[in-house]
Amino acid sequence: MDLLSRSGWGATAMSTVLGRPAQPYRQASAGGGRPEPYLVVSGLGLTLPRNGQMVPILDDLSLHIEQGEVLGVVGESGSGKTMTALSILRLLPRGARLTGSIRLGGQELLDLTEAEMHQVRGARVGMIFQEPVAALNPVFTVGAQLVAAIRAHQDLTRSDARARAVELLRTVGLPDPGRRLRQYPHELSGGMCQRVMIAMAIASGARLLIADEPTTALDVTIQDEIIRLIRRLAVESQIAVLFISHDLGLVARLCHRVVVMYAGQVLESGPASELLRSPLHPYTRALLRCVPDLRTVGVVRRGIPGSPPLPGTVPVGCRFRPRCEFAAELCAAPQQLRPMAEDHHVRCARAEWLAGREVEGR
Repeated sequence: MDLLSRSGWGATAMSTVLGRPAQPYRQASAGGGRPEPYLVVSGLGLTLPRNGQMVPILDDLSLHIEQGEVLGVVGESGSGKTMTALSILRLLPRGARLTGSIRLGGQELLDLTEAEMHQVRGARVGMIFQEPVAALNPVFTVGAQLVAAIRAHQDLTRSDARARAVELLRTVGLPDPGRRLRQYPHELSGGMCQRVMIAMAIASGARLLIADEPTTALDVTIQDEIIRLIRRLAVESQIAVLFISHDLGLVARLCHRVVVMYAGQVLESGPASELLRSPLHPYTRALLRCVPDLRTVGVVRRGIPGSPPLPGTVPVGCRFRPRCEFAAELCAAPQQLRPMAEDHHVRCARAEWLAGREVEGR
């Protein structure tokens, strides 16, 4: 019996509330082995200056994404999800310090100059922001902004770039793309603006797409359309996708693997089909317990007591320990992210106990 079943949240309930999770992504290379992931982040650390001191924001963060794979990143506000995305793009405040490694297609991004990173952004990595209407410039037409994004990284004439813009809007499912190019952002709906943002993100052939809460401002019907579009781009164009969200239902439906973040660290990572059915970290378990279940009318889901620590105030040992219902003395020691199964890692001293395993001395 898995952890969710023991807590009243079995695999059937999970499928009903979250939807059926995407299966783990597996891509074989020409030689029969597994290719190197397109994005590999290893031991990433980020500190930012504050009041004359350097405050840790990210610590020992590791993740990877293959081409054609969708990786979901979840966690409460302040867990470091967006800072992870901005670190990959190196769009950080002045004085920020990055350590560790970020490899994109085998190239170390932390070794690049700002001018070289400018060529990476847009051409190799595209970004979809949370508020599509706010991300578009209100004084320029959609066409002017999309053509500018195309010509920034491709040597095309204005007419060729405009033809490419029409093709991109058609690719993302925007009706009557020729007319949309002549419109301003305020003339489009939120869902249409988000499709324009996706078109801009892939305009120059980006192979990594970072989507930071791309459906937050959209109604549920449009959310479903955007999710389907992102999935189609990943499958058909073999684009690696980093999908940041608070919505575990969307993550379950879209993502092949999931990374759970808390206070700047990865607490658990693994295939969505496994992690969402049998979470091994109390924090993942608590997040799943917060998901509303419309089948249980009148039952209020219990939230997670307390709040995440502010940067610079994280506790010693397990960072979730002050809020954890299973905390013990051994949790006061620093925790390492360790493998529990194939591609399933957890940062918890009591993971075996939570999984119902016999562990000597615990």
